[in-house]
Amino acid sequence: MAEEEKVSAEVISVYPNKVKIAVDDDFIQSASETLKIGSYIRISDDDDIALIAMIDNFLIEVPEEGTAKRRYIIEANPLGVVKDDKFQRGGDTIAIPPKKVEPAKESEILSIYSHSTKEKEKFTFSSLSSNKKIRIPVNGNKFFNKHIAVIGSTGSGKSHTVTKIIQQAVEQKNGDFSLNNSHIIIFDIHSEYKSAFPNANILGIDDLVLPYWLLTSEELEELFIDTEANDHNQRNVFKEAVIADRKSKFKGAEADKHKIHYDAPLLFDINEILKFAISKNKELIITGQDAKGNDKTKQGSLYGKLTNFVSRLESKLNDKRFDFLLGDKSKKITFENTIKQLIGQSTTPKSNVTILDLSGVPFEVLSLTVSLISRMIFEYGYYYKKIRTRKNPNEKINNDTPFLLVYEEAHKYVPKSDLIKYRASKNSIERIAKEGRKYGVTLLLASQRPSELSETIFSQCNNFVAMRLTNPIDQNYVKRLLPDTLGNLTDKLPSLQAGEGLLIGEAVILPSIIRVDECSLPPSSNDIPYWELWKEEWKEADINEIKTEWNA
Repeated sequence: MAEEEKVSAEVISVYPNKVKIAVDDDFIQSASETLKIGSYIRISDDDDIALIAMIDNFLIEVPEEGTAKRRYIIEANPLGVVKDDKFQRGGDTIAIPPKKVEPAKESEILSIYSHSTKEKEKFTFSSLSSNKKIRIPVNGNKFFNKHIAVIGSTGSGKSHTVTKIIQQAVEQKNGDFSLNNSHIIIFDIHSEYKSAFPNANILGIDDLVLPYWLLTSEELEELFIDTEANDHNQRNVFKEAVIADRKSKFKGAEADKHKIHYDAPLLFDINEILKFAISKNKELIITGQDAKGNDKTKQGSLYGKLTNFVSRLESKLNDKRFDFLLGDKSKKITFENTIKQLIGQSTTPKSNVTILDLSGVPFEVLSLTVSLISRMIFEYGYYYKKIRTRKNPNEKINNDTPFLLVYEEAHKYVPKSDLIKYRASKNSIERIAKEGRKYGVTLLLASQRPSELSETIFSQCNNFVAMRLTNPIDQNYVKRLLPDTLGNLTDKLPSLQAGEGLLIGEAVILPSIIRVDECSLPPSSNDIPYWELWKEEWKEADINEIKTEWNA
């Protein structure tokens, strides 16, 4: 009789990716504090091998009237085994049937995580959601050396997570010095991150200077030519003018050295291109003289055919919003000063973080701006590796100043769309996604709509922080692309609280539901308290001040 009253917990089936356990009321009541979705249980056998599994869901078997107690069915995802106090992924070595089921001990879970990576490689920005005492370290090398995706719906804590990761990265030091060697560039599309990094190298549209002459021929045509019209006259005139103006500036041995061509990264004067286009559009060819000695002329082959092209050029050059890219400073800035500006070497004091405030960049050149900057950082890494390898053929570290490029709202400029206006940024970022790691350039993609992201880029990510996602399309997209077999764990994405996320990837020993630490300084991405503000006294906005800023 005493045997029947023992707490019952019995493994009733084992699958490659799931374990089913039947437990009774007594077991549930005795372990109620530790049995939650996402909690860990321990299943052991006579050989002292323990299978650690994460609880996936609960089922209830309701008994018929007059029969035995109701039973609860726990379904759990096997994560790995503990043998001789060491944890290993996979669960194929446990004997069947297992003998004992119990909630995993806090010390056991703590031991799994604390021994998951070497002390010098540990990077921590979160704790276990079900137990804040248990810190979740990731392997810092594997985390930052592989591309990262932080995804979550509005209000899920995505921007705070990105901020916390970066704040932790720039604070770590192996020595007594003011700045560590981290180099992070944030593409900030909504001007959110300045408040979180007040000492950053902040480049807004009034401070940023980019040389248009470093754009590729394809990007230049996208900017200055109506590509949808497929006008060969515009394209040919533009190409001819660009090459001619470059040759006028680089002559003799210098021209031979640079190998001047349409895609050469050399200065040309865009105003001279406009003059050339105007002259071709109004060109009159002298064919002789009449009886009175006046010149006889005929219209050139392009007479009146470049009017739209000229208007487009004039419009771009006269628009103050494009000064950061097409203004006089863009003609004078050198390649090296452009790089120094972007990586913070030209600032005093220097900063680990450069924030590119893209909120003021005209949408029609947003893709080109992101493309140019991304490509320059990639090529910086490429040529830096080339120099290091030439100096020391045995060099194993390709880039000793590696970069992390953070793309906030990444779906805005690397979407699935094949539209021409996104082509430039997609090409540049896809190249980094495929090859950047070899040259010390990795990505952190932050997006609230992962299903709208370029699949080529998203599928290259090896580490994920998946926060609350409410859109079913986004949920299914993430499930399909996440690299680990997680069973139904991703079904919890819609119910995660703000600040919670599913951390998974090569850098963490176990897929874990985490709670991200509070930021030391938060980004300015908090929701506007509509209801509280609406209840306050009517406020008058200064429309004239807004107009002045609008037209600045």
